[in-house]
Amino acid sequence: MTSRERVHAALRREPVDRVPIFMWYHPGTVQRLAEALELPSAQLSEALGDDIRQSWVGNNSAMEGTRLAKDGNRFTDPWGIEWVKAGPFNEIARPPLCGATSAEIEAYAYPTDQIETLVMRMEEVVASGNEWFLGCDVSPCVFEMVNRVRGMEDAIMDLAAEPEQAALMLGRAAEFSVRLAEVALSRYAVDWLWTGDDVGGQDSMIMSPACWRELIGPQLQRVVDVGRTHGVWVAYHSCGSIRPIIPDLIEMGVDVLNPIQCNCPGMDPLELKREFGADLAFMGGVDTQEILPRGSADDVYRATRRLVDGMTTGGGGYILAASHTVPPETPLANIFAMYDAAGLSRQAIMDAAAMVRARPLA
Repeated sequence: MTSRERVHAALRREPVDRVPIFMWYHPGTVQRLAEALELPSAQLSEALGDDIRQSWVGNNSAMEGTRLAKDGNRFTDPWGIEWVKAGPFNEIARPPLCGATSAEIEAYAYPTDQIETLVMRMEEVVASGNEWFLGCDVSPCVFEMVNRVRGMEDAIMDLAAEPEQAALMLGRAAEFSVRLAEVALSRYAVDWLWTGDDVGGQDSMIMSPACWRELIGPQLQRVVDVGRTHGVWVAYHSCGSIRPIIPDLIEMGVDVLNPIQCNCPGMDPLELKREFGADLAFMGGVDTQEILPRGSADDVYRATRRLVDGMTTGGGGYILAASHTVPPETPLANIFAMYDAAGLSRQAIMDAAAMVRARPLA
């Protein structure tokens, strides 16, 4: 099967030759894997059997897709958010509406003049070929986008103390996400629309489920509807404990939930599969806090095998992925054990890397 065929089949709960894979690594882990496989980091995905190619079209392009040379270097993105390089990732240094007045919030405008430039990020993904399952990532879409523009404390306070102001900002964030998704999906033949907002904490949701349903859910629905209208799968990402709103996401038309942060209350992958697996596919669930970085290779193999077997019960509906980026302290033996449990042996990965190295340069 091609990667595209494999992912589509898994999402349709049809037989596959192996479980699909879409893995995210900390930059330090990428460097170690690249050295071990003697490949440039840009070619790792192919050797490691990743089945999905995806581009950041929304604000995540600023957080993860913009490379700065040194810690402390800064830039301001099209949303007016100032970022600073702090270690391997960019972090928000100054939200443009932190402490802003109602008039300043009213005057704030999303960068609609940059939609063409943002959507062009899909060109490289589409050029990779139709053997891959292709994704367009417009996240963060609603609350997390407001969080980045307004600042976490102000964004949360607005939900409770200024609901009309919160509704205005959430609606504008959703409107921008809708326009971004409409342009991208009208132009490119992709396989899913990737949406999302981090609304879960380590122990519970950031806001009450009732608040989410009143203010955030209806705006997210607008973004999900773009994917449904264009006939593509819709994936939704939120870290943390979000068990109370999973039925809402299903009702909205979300097809895939990621990343299944398995150490959070209510987020045990096998329990979620048993309860919601008939209506929702899952991507993630490999424990990046304990077992993967700190367990033995045998521990990782057994845990991953149990996860894959349990999450594919009833004919699929699962994409193997970690519950977060795979941390740099993870032993390479553990990473290869995880792939081995998914049906890709270390030798198969080494052979794939050798084939990539032998391919003539374009």
